[in-house]
Amino acid sequence: MSENTIADNSTAAAPSFFQQSGVRQEVIPVAGGIPFGVERVSNSAVGIGGAYGAWGESYDNAHLKELIEQRLGEPLGDGEDMNLAELGFVNRHHIPDLTADEHLELEIEVGARLLREATLASDWQPGEIQAVLIGMSVPVADDYVAQICRRAGIPDSALKVSVHKACDSSVGGLNLALNPELAAAGQTNIAEELYGKKVLVGGIEGLSRFTRRTHDKNALQLFGNGAGVIGVIPGITMKFLVGKNHEAFDDEGVLAVHMYYPHSGQKTPGHSLVEVSQAGQSHIRVAGLMHEPENGDPIAMAGPMGMVKLFVRTGVEVVTEVHQAYQRLMEKLGMPDKPIVVAIVHHANYKINKLKEKHLLREGISFPMPWLLSEFGNVSAASNMIAFLRKLPSLKPGDHILFDGFGAGTYYDVLAVALGS
Repeated sequence: MSENTIADNSTAAAPSFFQQSGVRQEVIPVAGGIPFGVERVSNSAVGIGGAYGAWGESYDNAHLKELIEQRLGEPLGDGEDMNLAELGFVNRHHIPDLTADEHLELEIEVGARLLREATLASDWQPGEIQAVLIGMSVPVADDYVAQICRRAGIPDSALKVSVHKACDSSVGGLNLALNPELAAAGQTNIAEELYGKKVLVGGIEGLSRFTRRTHDKNALQLFGNGAGVIGVIPGITMKFLVGKNHEAFDDEGVLAVHMYYPHSGQKTPGHSLVEVSQAGQSHIRVAGLMHEPENGDPIAMAGPMGMVKLFVRTGVEVVTEVHQAYQRLMEKLGMPDKPIVVAIVHHANYKINKLKEKHLLREGISFPMPWLLSEFGNVSAASNMIAFLRKLPSLKPGDHILFDGFGAGTYYDVLAVALGS
């Protein structure tokens, strides 16, 4: 599907991710075999590569309804069947019910394969990797990043960072890897530690596992499995220009998410909602406080319009602030007309992104914000990395791009970077 083109509900025959050229199909030997697809992407001119993929059966919009009703044990009522194509999604990937051990083995194998593929796409070997930063909303294990690194053959000495800020997690990880201004007093300055090193950054989201226990009908229709990992050398192949992280806690629980990761659960006025802790040797955990569902469900969401109200207003403010800082920097460097060639925006849904684009235009801010993930559904922290990899072949050395991450909590990471060679 081309950029910014949304199919109507009749597009049941739209090709799934697995059917696309360049995608290698495999079967992961868990529970009789789980379909897995992966695509490598490289751009030698800018020195960046990576891999993205999905696992589980691919469901188009017509067949998804059958799956949802089977999981709920009841039919969707009038008005509960979402117009998913209008929201930008034609397919997404789901797995069957598995045991806890099967879920663990499946996602460790998925993660390890993605790390290896991203490493090879970057023309590196696993033993050369010096850091891995992975964002995920709902980790299958507290030490998930350490486990996938070990299975992928990445040295134990490599720095490992697990980022849990919902859909913002992967861009939050990228911001940590590139932006030296983010380190708090007494904490490791991750960006300074990683400058000039071979680093993997990504998002890995097993959301089919996460949503299988919920009764939220919107969440069941929107989310699916997906992952994307990129290889960068901070300061060399990807250079930080300006950026910001921002917290605006969702007190009303418009998008309430259970925290399946360690967090004190405390909210202290005047202090960050993000807790940074040592999760093991060479392993740091960055965990954000969430407004959790009162009924114990994994997720409870107010629906598409609720998401628009939650994300658009503050999101536009943060992007505007970063863009103004970018303009000041370009003027200082004597390049006042240097454009941002593309914005890689989290794919929450198409209407959210188009409304953000409309509001930014009112502020005099204009850059391409392509829609690139129709075949995945909302894959949370994986979406920015998949979208970046789909744009990567067309990018050039010296291009400036903007990453816009946002998610439940509510957390925002926005940064402008320059691509190197």
